[in-house]
Amino acid sequence: MPAIMTMLADHAARQLLDFNQKLDINLLDNVVNCLYHGEGAQQRMAQEVLTHLKEHPDAWTRVDTILEFSQNMNTKYYGLQILENVIKTRWKILPRNQCEGIKKYVVGLIIKTSSDPTCVEVILNLILKQEWPKHWPTFISDIVGASRTSESLCQNNMVILKLLSEEVFDFSSGQITQVKAKHLKDSMCNEFSQIFQLCQFVMENSQNAPLVHATLETLLRFLNWIPLGYIFETKLISTLIYKFLNVPMFRNVSLKCLTEIAGVSVSQYEEQFVTLFTLTMMQLKQVRF
Repeated sequence: MPAIMTMLADHAARQLLDFNQKLDINLLDNVVNCLYHGEGAQQRMAQEVLTHLKEHPDAWTRVDTILEFSQNMNTKYYGLQILENVIKTRWKILPRNQCEGIKKYVVGLIIKTSSDPTCVEVILNLILKQEWPKHWPTFISDIVGASRTSESLCQNNMVILKLLSEEVFDFSSGQITQVKAKHLKDSMCNEFSQIFQLCQFVMENSQNAPLVHATLETLLRFLNWIPLGYIFETKLISTLIYKFLNVPMFRNVSLKCLTEIAGVSVSQYEEQFVTLFTLTMMQLKQVRF
């Protein structure tokens, strides 16, 4: 029995690693199923085959086929892991045309799957750490422009912006250096007006509750680093208090935003702090928890 299993594993590996022929999706699905549902030697062999495939230099060229034709969510997740692996380990040695190809593919995938929850946003965030701003200087204007074409795409893009903010302004994971982090912070601050205008537009005009909630969650990640004028010299505070604080589904995130603002230490806006506290307490008195 072990000899037969070894032969089957060798056959699967040869088939899946032969990049001169079309990827056998059914075979890949079967190997992935062995990994998740098999036992003992069968599971170990499946892991070995999938690891060899993921580490192959051309593995990323299979991802579009995997995501488009596999009906197995575990296989789709494995396809995204292939992309994650190549971005984390080989990006700097890939030819520029391949980097551009992967970047365009991931952006297209986000647009195509914007109405379905995926992990592609995390993959794009990994690319951004490598590409932005040097090799993708138009990223902020690109994502803001695309967000105005579709509410589902806008909601996805809010997640991307939130992830980017977390990565840039919280580098405790040690995955980027402080020098790199400072460069990214400066770039994001310089272009933040476009992002803020998009957030304002959604908060003032959208009737799409999930999109508004995603926007407020993203805004929450911005409040500890954006220039203070965006907070105290715009309608942001009054919008949070009067439009969202009394709405049950927005109450928690709105209160978190106001709490984050209240934690800012700056004397020049002392009068606005008093107003913020007074108005917030007045609104909360009207709330029935």
